[in-house]
Amino acid sequence: MKHLFFDHALLKTGWAEHVRVAIDDDGRVHSIEPGTAAQTGDRPHRIGLPGMANLHSHAFQRAMAGLSEFRTAGRDSFWSWRELMYRFVARLGPDDLEAIAALAYCDMLETGFTSVGEFHYLHNQPGGQPYGAPAEMSERIIAAASQTGIALTLMPVLYRWSGFDRQPAQPRQARFTNDLDRYAALYNSARDAVAGLPRAKTGLAPHSLRAVDMADLQALLSLDKGAPVHIHIAEQTAEVEACIAAHGAPPIAYLLDQAEVNEAWCLVHATHMTDAETDALARTRAVAGLCPITEANLGDGIFPAPRFLARDGRFGIGSDSHIRIDLAEELRLLEYGHRLQVRERNVLARPGEDTASALYTRAAKGGAQAIAQGSGQIETGQPADIVTLNPDAPVLRASDPTAIISSWIFSGDGRCIETVYVSGRNIVENGRAIARDEVERRFGATLKRLRNWAG
Repeated sequence: MKHLFFDHALLKTGWAEHVRVAIDDDGRVHSIEPGTAAQTGDRPHRIGLPGMANLHSHAFQRAMAGLSEFRTAGRDSFWSWRELMYRFVARLGPDDLEAIAALAYCDMLETGFTSVGEFHYLHNQPGGQPYGAPAEMSERIIAAASQTGIALTLMPVLYRWSGFDRQPAQPRQARFTNDLDRYAALYNSARDAVAGLPRAKTGLAPHSLRAVDMADLQALLSLDKGAPVHIHIAEQTAEVEACIAAHGAPPIAYLLDQAEVNEAWCLVHATHMTDAETDALARTRAVAGLCPITEANLGDGIFPAPRFLARDGRFGIGSDSHIRIDLAEELRLLEYGHRLQVRERNVLARPGEDTASALYTRAAKGGAQAIAQGSGQIETGQPADIVTLNPDAPVLRASDPTAIISSWIFSGDGRCIETVYVSGRNIVENGRAIARDEVERRFGATLKRLRNWAG
């Protein structure tokens, strides 16, 4: 049994003082004692928080970070960025993917993410032929998670078409695409592979309504009933317009009419919704998967969070394209985007709440729900995924815990992290991932070989 002691910890009931947490040998919280004294052998920490789920990751894109920031001849948007991504992905092999994913996962852990939902669509060889092992690239994601210690929910993506009404996939999408039979073989192989990694799970990932039609979606859902289901949706206005042209309704209204969306689902981005769609999505108890840094970088738009949260909508956060990986900044940008829109402060908190604690708690619970990784709380019987803050960080010198978390979310960054526990194991110590040195060496060699991809 391992014991941790916190001066302050954010529990299911809110902030508590002098909290002793016992962790079983299987990595679950055995007991929680607030208002008690530390005992000999306890490891002391100042501030303890539940670990955060990163609910939406495209790990390979970490190697693109910062390399697409130049103006093209036309109007730059998500769609022009996508062309650059196609050029980059054509160069990646299995070893490259493993090295890049491990670096991304170290970066996540060091900012307070303890689990990741990997929305994985890089399946095939260049040209579109499958690898000898159908889940070769999925297995490289699993290896990266194993090396770094992050809890993994792997979601192999079904990608069939290039647009609504079954427009044929384009040659540069060949590394992503599968028919239903080939996808089923890939998914089952990936599910077998994750069985060897503690806590690893699989989920279903129809890429989007433009890449998977309703017949495809229903076939996919039959493969693993009850598994998490993630889908890109309503990210871009052009996508919304194309869906209306094809189906007479915008994407979220169309999906909710055609499929039984429930708590197992995560609708990623959901940026462009009508008021009626926003209300309807909240009622499903599905999670809105928000990626504020990526959505800002790509010029996507701003999710209608005030209305959604006022209707008890559930959300979590992800770092998506990994242009920057920073938990605090994702929540900060989520709040700041709305401050800029409505010219008010503390927009996403209810009266009497401190904004940082409220955002953190809701994102942790929503993210955990979305990728089926615990409850997102420090809670008896749940995985001991716990993040501690660095008492020596200059911005964290306040004594009140609400001031400390506010200082981190609104003034700090990953340097405010002290220790990260995943299933009770030390994965980050003194702000640095245990696996960092070897992961960084391998990533450096990979990036050196790939560095001219944008030239």
